[in-house]
Amino acid sequence: MGASWWLFALFLLAPDIAMLGYLKDSKWGALVYNLAHTYALPLVLSVFAYLLNSFLFMVICVIWIAHISMDRALGYGLKLPAGFKHTHLGRIGRSE
Repeated sequence: MGASWWLFALFLLAPDIAMLGYLKDSKWGALVYNLAHTYALPLVLSVFAYLLNSFLFMVICVIWIAHISMDRALGYGLKLPAGFKHTHLGRIGRSE
């Protein structure tokens, strides 16, 4: 897209800031994390980016979608209220 690599590096892990929701409790953490890790929000933002003709917002959307896709490819799914390791793709990590 012609954007700089530092912008990619800066925003690639930004959605993981949503893990801070788990500091309150696992139900709140799952909600906040899932909002940051669904395709809906970056797709809505991309519509605004298109309407505003904003290259920066469009780049952020593409990076955000890349992050979500990378997580899914690695087996990290949307979180369930039962805890961070419980996802819609199954349990992550070692079995206890």
